[in-house]
Amino acid sequence: MASEKRLTHARRPSNPSTPGWRFFMTGRRLILVIILALVLFVLAWRKPVLSRSPPPVVEHIPLRTDEPPTWEWLKKWERDLPQHDLSLRPPDAQQLGWNNVQTELLMNAHLAYESRRGYRRGEEHRQWPPHTPLNALLSGPVAGGSWDWDDDTPRSITPAWFDIVCPPSQRRYLNSSDVKHGIEWSEGDVIFDNWATTLRDIPDRCLEILPSDDDRFPQVFDIWLWGNTRLLSIWDSFSKSPVARLLHPSPVVKAAVERNEYLFLPRGPRPSTKAGHSTYDRVLAMHIRRGDYEGACKHFATWSSTFYGWNQLELLPDRFVPPPGSSWGENTPENVEIYMKRCLPSIEDVVSKVQAAKLEYDGVLDVMYLLTNEKGEWLDRLLYALRRDGWKTIKTSRELLLENVEQKEVAMAIDMDIARRSAVFVGNGVS
Repeated sequence: MASEKRLTHARRPSNPSTPGWRFFMTGRRLILVIILALVLFVLAWRKPVLSRSPPPVVEHIPLRTDEPPTWEWLKKWERDLPQHDLSLRPPDAQQLGWNNVQTELLMNAHLAYESRRGYRRGEEHRQWPPHTPLNALLSGPVAGGSWDWDDDTPRSITPAWFDIVCPPSQRRYLNSSDVKHGIEWSEGDVIFDNWATTLRDIPDRCLEILPSDDDRFPQVFDIWLWGNTRLLSIWDSFSKSPVARLLHPSPVVKAAVERNEYLFLPRGPRPSTKAGHSTYDRVLAMHIRRGDYEGACKHFATWSSTFYGWNQLELLPDRFVPPPGSSWGENTPENVEIYMKRCLPSIEDVVSKVQAAKLEYDGVLDVMYLLTNEKGEWLDRLLYALRRDGWKTIKTSRELLLENVEQKEVAMAIDMDIARRSAVFVGNGVS
């Protein structure tokens, strides 16, 4: 199965007078491991773009159905992007290439950007068909959108188009361990620069990076890096990259968020101090992950895990440092309790955290949104406790009005965008 997981990219010849060609990659989760491979390719110049077809009209499907969305309208829109036309010239034309997955996708995209290569984007895989197009979740160059007006970086293309313009017979294959060997535990910027140099220096038109048999986690940036502060040395360059700057929620996500904006209008008394007028200026969003997460939290405690990814940044409040006293695959009962308060908090822990966040915020917070997969008696007790603590307006993920199966399919991205817009977000650092 691992050999089927791939990330693909495009490359053009170096030109000192123009910006380098850059790429995004995508990743997919297989249980806890995201196994990725990259495919890189050189582009050829074609004719200028003459016209573009408007996106098709979205047909809304009733939500009360057992069938998943087909996404045929969005797949057709992707197929009709100008970069999927051999008669056009780059950056539109290319002769070809979601939490854990999304973070790695963006980092791989940054790598491609810095190595002057483009990429063939992938799709998010679900347990049920069909696959969810990336454009259903997010927008930007990573999903085939354009770069800045003066940036001639090639636009990303679909997997099907990659196979047409860069068939297997024209690809050079490189194993992941060929690049990772000897630098697995180096600082993140060292790992990043080593990959970028390697990709820039390979002259082949098409390059596919495959998982090595001796690489247990054959990602370009694997879980050992994402779960370690070594990652943070890449933050400065990544945070300034157009890969991050041009990233936006998808139209499907934005439509759902705007449809539910009325839920977040304050219903309590008039605040005694000046409050913001924007819908989300007074919202505190909080991620309450429950369900089967208890086992995962105990696993993190057993192995003294840090927060994940950019949640380790020093600029963030309430950072977490694993407590001392653990050993290989074991931890003390006292330490496990510390982990559980951060990873699977009790109702008392949640109320206490909300009180602290409200005190630290320089403004009015009187609307709460809970991003949660919890339902039933525990959630009822939490809502009761929060209302007793003074919160007059509380909404949860389960109260969103999703108008069709397409919005339901991307509900996690809708949750994330509401949290992004909120004045304060309290997250789960290990999730």
